[in-house]
Order: sequence, then C-alpha cells, then structure tokens
Amino acid sequence: MKQLFCLLLAVCMMVSLCSCGKDSGKDAGNDMLSSDEEASAPAESIPTPKEQETPGESKPSQPAAGKVDVDLTVLSSTMVYSEVYNMLYNDPAHYLGKTVKARGTFSIYQLVTDGVLQPDPVSYACIISDAAACCGEGMEFVLEGDYTYPDDYPELGAEITVIGEFQSYEENGMTWYHLVNARLA
Repeated sequence: MKQLFCLLLAVCMMVSLCSCGKDSGKDAGNDMLSSDEEASAPAESIPTPKEQETPGESKPSQPAAGKVDVDLTVLSSTMVYSEVYNMLYNDPAHYLGKTVKARGTFSIYQLVTDGVLQPDPVSYACIISDAAACCGEGMEFVLEGDYTYPDDYPELGAEITVIGEFQSYEENGMTWYHLVNARLA
C-alpha cells in the first residue's frame, strides 16, 4: 500500500512539473516573444541608456517651475516614511539638488539653552509619519522669500504640503538636510 501511494505521488509530481513547460510560447504570462510577434509597448516609453541619469551628472540648482523630481505625496504612508528615512540617513547624496514635494504636519524646532526654551523658532519642518503614526521624520524647510513666524506660517500641527530643493548644510560639525527655496502648496 505504501509503495502504491509513493508511486502515485511521484507520478502526480512528474505530471505537474511536465505540464508547466508545455506551450511556453503561447502562455499569457510568458515574457518571451516569438520572432514574428511585436512588442506592444511603444519604444519611446522605455528610456535609452543615454536618457537615464548618470551618477556624475549635475542638475541645475533652479529646476523648471512646477517640476517635481521626488513626489512623496503619491506614496503610501509606509513608503513615504521609508523614502524620507532613506533621503535623510541612507542615501542623501542621491537626492541633493532634486525638487521634493512632501505632505505632513507643520512643526517648529526651537533651541533650548540651559533648560530654557528660546522664544524664536530655529527651524520649520514638515513631520511625516509612518502608517501606524508611531514614528515620524521631520523634513526641515526654508521658505523662499521673507517670512516671519507666526504671521506667515500655518498653525502648529496643520497639514501642509511643501515643495523645495533638497540640500545639505553644516552646523556644529554635523551635516543636516533641508528643503531650500521652499514654498507651501
């Protein structure tokens, strides 16, 4: 009885493996095209190597009006948090000079000296939370033009969308990243 069962199991496995390879040229999920078939994707939708960005290529510091290189507003809450974390900690050099669009809550960072909160804000940020809203990353920004706090800024905790150029700066021997020439959308 055991031998019959093992033989039947082996035959079933062989049949299932053999059936996977039949008519592979005609399967809907097959990516291989026969010589007389044409690709359905237009050639202009696939960038050529010359059209793709090269790592050493420099971008203009003032991008074209309305052009956004990294749109974080179209990502899910899990993905946007991961991408912001990547921008700030893992691979910031990849994003330098690119125009970034982000959505989150408005916050300010203030300096505390000797345990005393200083009255003037030091920097402004768009806080981007993860899907569970337990973790957040602040995307610091500097608005283009002459603005004063609190008159020209949204209320603390208000949802904002900010667009600006991702740049680095040095402060107290550390490298930080922020959006410059930013505007609230």
